[in-house]
Amino acid sequence: MTRCANSWFASAVLTVAACCFAAAPALAQSHRPFPPQTLRGELVVQQTPDVLLNGKPARLAPGARLRSDGHMLLPPASVAGQKLTVHYTVDPAGLLMDVWVLNSAELANKTWPRSPQESASWSFEPGTQTWTKR
Repeated sequence: MTRCANSWFASAVLTVAACCFAAAPALAQSHRPFPPQTLRGELVVQQTPDVLLNGKPARLAPGARLRSDGHMLLPPASVAGQKLTVHYTVDPAGLLMDVWVLNSAELANKTWPRSPQESASWSFEPGTQTWTKR
């Protein structure tokens, strides 16, 4: 009887794991909620915490979070040298704090501010995660 219970448990665990892996691509393509101060740019990680943001030197803040297109935490060294289209926020000192690598659904939303000046002159709709140029 113990052997039967163990095999039932093992098959249940495998079924749940398969469902989770099957759902992962769908979750990766959904829109994530970005705060209104988020900007879009091109990021290249050099040697952490040094990065290039839109071709200019920048730094990651202590405790900065880099998230993959599937919203998983991403070690900066794992993407070193790659040019990534990202959304990002900066802390009061001007260091990069939150960085999200964009998935295909987010990349399809072409209208996104690339500078604080643009975001100040555009309107943001948090519910739809869209920007409108005024």
